[in-house]
Amino acid sequence: MMATSDPSIRRFLPWVVALAFFMQTLDTTILNTALPGMAHDLGENPLRMQSAVIAYMLTVALLIPASGWLADRFGTRTIFLWAIALFSLGSLGCALSPSLRMLVLARIVQGVGGALLAPIGRLAVLRVFPREQFLPVMSFIAIPGLVGPLIGPTLGGFLVQYVSWHWIFLINLPVGVAGVWASLRFMPQLRSEWPSAFDWGGFVLFSLGLALSSLALQGLGEHLVGTALSVICLVAGLAAMAAYWLHATRHPRPLFDPALFTIPTFRIGILGNVFARLGSGATPFLTPMFLQLGLGFTPSEAGLSMVPTVLGAMFTKTLATRLIQRQGYRRVLVGNTLVLGVMIASFALIRRDSGHVWLAVQLALFGMVNSLQFTAMNAVTLGSLDPSTASSGNSLLSVVQQLSMSLGVASSSLFLLLFSGVPVNRAAAGIDLLPAFHATYLAVGTMAALASFIFFQLRTDEGEKGPAAQAAGDSIQD
Repeated sequence: MMATSDPSIRRFLPWVVALAFFMQTLDTTILNTALPGMAHDLGENPLRMQSAVIAYMLTVALLIPASGWLADRFGTRTIFLWAIALFSLGSLGCALSPSLRMLVLARIVQGVGGALLAPIGRLAVLRVFPREQFLPVMSFIAIPGLVGPLIGPTLGGFLVQYVSWHWIFLINLPVGVAGVWASLRFMPQLRSEWPSAFDWGGFVLFSLGLALSSLALQGLGEHLVGTALSVICLVAGLAAMAAYWLHATRHPRPLFDPALFTIPTFRIGILGNVFARLGSGATPFLTPMFLQLGLGFTPSEAGLSMVPTVLGAMFTKTLATRLIQRQGYRRVLVGNTLVLGVMIASFALIRRDSGHVWLAVQLALFGMVNSLQFTAMNAVTLGSLDPSTASSGNSLLSVVQQLSMSLGVASSSLFLLLFSGVPVNRAAAGIDLLPAFHATYLAVGTMAALASFIFFQLRTDEGEKGPAAQAAGDSIQD
């Protein structure tokens, strides 16, 4: 596979990829603030709107493993254009949705596009630029990925309050048109002359296991389907995952190499990611709802209140590497995971009469701790991988990130429903939800803190920082 040397492509490709990343991260963060308003307009209980979030995350998790093969088979420009088109089409479908069910279906279409945007863009940059320029270019591309979460909640709140929630999706359309035009001009058509065989059997088993297990857990929590059917789906999902594991041990080029789990830091990092993100991944979904449904904030006030979280995360990015190198992964991850759990649980102390300054300080501190957690977890997971396992390990980590965050959203929604006592088929209007939010934060914080037992299994000398770990530390997702 030959990387292009066209100077115009090298000049403008980072801008094209950055634009796509911005569209994706803006959409991810703009939605959370709008959920209560969307629920009111669609006639739904706001405590069950999480399905619109989970549908997107789960779709992304399912399709990430196939992104590299699709690019090798059909070309980076072709798949990137399809990704932007599907993401934009899904956005239009979301804006036109008359019901939660239709919204979920449109979010799945969005998720198909979103699953391909980041991996294909990163792959194109990797193949166009020489290795010594990769990290500087990725750092440039990461800037819009940080701006999206910064303005997303605020923009979502203002659009819902002063215009309409439909515009949180419609604003993706002009960005998508610009992305298609730029991709046609500056995205190279890179493909492999001999693409490697894709493990379709493993992909089907793995995807089926994730989808059935997630559907079962959501069904058991919300009682949207019968308990018997939920249990059957759960057993079938676990059976599919077990079948995948057996398949992977026999396949010459499995979807995810089982040898990854013989690497202690990868094994500990993956498991720690799952449990830590059950708590931290739920917070961006939970907090805007808490501010509106629990504290009575307007959507615009809730969106503005989320800004300190992003600013705190951006500040920590400048210090995380030095802190990890000085203290070591084990000490940082064990201590920071406990602090993260305490920070999440501390939102149970916020009352309606709590000052805005105190709330801003608490959200900023949470953003700092959460950002350090993500950076350290990613780095320790990938830092010991060699070139032969780096691609498979990075892909699996991306899947685990999306999956665990979707499970975090599902579990926090389940806690809210249980602690509020509000049936899913009934509106929550007129019910004081503040005690339910406080109890949910305590439960979610406890889940996050328990991951410290996993990171305690690291040795003090494990987790050397390598190129893969550095790339993980600069990930725009976190």
